Amino acid sequence: MSGFFRPSEECLRNCESSVSQERRPTLTKPTREEIHMRLRPALTTMAVLAAVCGIVGYSVSALSADHFDSPATTAAPPADITDVFTWMDGNNVVLAMTMYPAAPAGALFSDNLQYVFHTASGGAFGTTTSNVDVIATFDASQKISLWVGNNEYVTGDATPAAGLTSTDQKVKVFAGLRADAFFFNLDGFKAVAGKVTNAAKAGAFSFDDAGCPLLDRSTSAALLTQLATSSDGGAPVDFFAPSNALAIVVSIDKSLLTAGGRLVTVWGATYTTGAAIGAGGQ
Repeated sequence: MSGFFRPSEECLRNCESSVSQERRPTLTKPTREEIHMRLRPALTTMAVLAAVCGIVGYSVSALSADHFDSPATTAAPPADITDVFTWMDGNNVVLAMTMYPAAPAGALFSDNLQYVFHTASGGAFGTTTSNVDVIATFDASQKISLWVGNNEYVTGDATPAAGLTSTDQKVKVFAGLRADAFFFNLDGFKAVAGKVTNAAKAGAFSFDDAGCPLLDRSTSAALLTQLATSSDGGAPVDFFAPSNALAIVVSIDKSLLTAGGRLVTVWGATYTTGAAIGAGGQ
C-alpha cells in the first residue's frame, strides 16, 4: 500500500521540525503469512505453555518474544525485534518495543529504518474500526522523530531517563539502551521440552485432533514445576539477565488510540524500503 506509513501533509506542516517528506521511505505492509513466520518461535512457545497450563486450569497471559530470528533478520541487529510489551499507566497506554538482542554498549538505532507500533481499537474482541500507527525514525545523531497517527508529533533527544514529551503532554517517549526485560528460564524449558519429546517418542502420550498431548493433572503439575525451576530443581535462572537491548518506550494518552473502542490490539514491526524486517505481536 504505497504511502501507508507516510504522515499527512497537514501533520508535516504542523511539525516543529525541518524533517523532509523525502526522508520517509514508501514501505510495504507485510502479509499475514510473513507476520506468522516472524512470530512462529513465540507462538510455538506459547502453544506449549498453554497446552501444559490449560490441563490444570491455569490462566496465562500472552507475551510475544522472538530473540533468535532468521539469518536475514539477525544480520541487521537494530531491526531485530526481541519483545513487544503493552500496559496501562493511569490514563495512558504504554507501548514498549525492544530490539538488537545482546546489544553492546554503544549500540545505535538505524537511521535507515522505521520502528512502528501498529494499533487498532474496537468495542469487542475481533472487531476493530480504527487504526493508528505510532512511527519512530532516527537520524545519524540518534535524534528521534515520533508520529502518533497524523496529528501528534515530537522530535528531539529521547535518551534521558525522563524521556521526551510532546507540547500538549499527550505523548512521551524514551529511546535507548536498557537491560533486556524478558525473563526466560531456558534450562527449565529445555528440560520440559526434552521430557515431553522423549515421552511422546516412547508412546506415553495420547494426542487430540490438533496434535496436542493429553496430560493428566499430576504430569501437568510436574512439568509446570520444571518450567519454574532449573534443570536440577533449583531456582530458575534468567537466560537473558546479562543481556541488554535497544528499547523504544512510548506513553500515549489513551484518547489518541481508542477512537474505535476501549479494546486495543498492538503489534510492532521494523521496516526498510519496501519490506518488513522484524515483527512482534501482543
